[in-house]
Amino acid sequence: MSTPDKQLSAEQSRQVAETIREEIARRRISRQTLAEQAKLSLSTLEKVLGGRRPFTLATTVRLEQALGVSLRKTPVTAPPAPPAVNGEIAPDSLGSYSRRAVARIEGTYITVRPSFGERDAIYAYRTVISWDDAVSSLVFREGERQDVDYTQFGEVAVPNESGFVYLVTNRHGQHRVITVSRPRNSGEMYGIITTLLAGRGSVLTPIAAPIAFLPLKNIVNPSLGRIPPDDPNHAAYREHLRRTVDEQFAIFLPG
Repeated sequence: MSTPDKQLSAEQSRQVAETIREEIARRRISRQTLAEQAKLSLSTLEKVLGGRRPFTLATTVRLEQALGVSLRKTPVTAPPAPPAVNGEIAPDSLGSYSRRAVARIEGTYITVRPSFGERDAIYAYRTVISWDDAVSSLVFREGERQDVDYTQFGEVAVPNESGFVYLVTNRHGQHRVITVSRPRNSGEMYGIITTLLAGRGSVLTPIAAPIAFLPLKNIVNPSLGRIPPDDPNHAAYREHLRRTVDEQFAIFLPG
């Protein structure tokens, strides 16, 4: 009698799926290619990456062999953290800010920027900025992106010197940086995103664009994904992007 394949917990499955999506994006391979290399059906891979089915140990091992990386994190028992000095303070590399000083930045935002693939369209997704006790700083995590494989998460720097907020992704030395203003009275933050545009094959090209973070509570029925000109929220989103440039939260110099 065969032994049932052990299933990973919901949290373990989420972490494994996240790591696989990062590897797919970093290597620029398709899910079909990965499924073939791991000797899995594309349907199975889609279901576990989408959270509709938990990962099993056998499936995880096959994917580890195909990718050549460990997808399961070994729990490490860490010594108790020392009591915080002067309250909750972020590391110097992020600006040495206290949690109280950045409380207004925490929240859920609708993030909008120009679409990189369709003229006149706008791309929108959710970003959550929250305090992480484990690292004693603000962190951000994107969600509900149409291109889920490129979902980003990382650290938030808030140095006093510049008066700006930096959302930094660093994956294997590859950086994406968003620089935005501190929240206005109504909570919006405006600035610029610098990232890489995926072209044909493995071609990547540096690209910069205006970006705006709009508090979710300020938008009654937010639109997400690629927003065409006939969408009810397109005009409002476009106005926020224009404000980024018109009020010089970011400056784009002509070539």
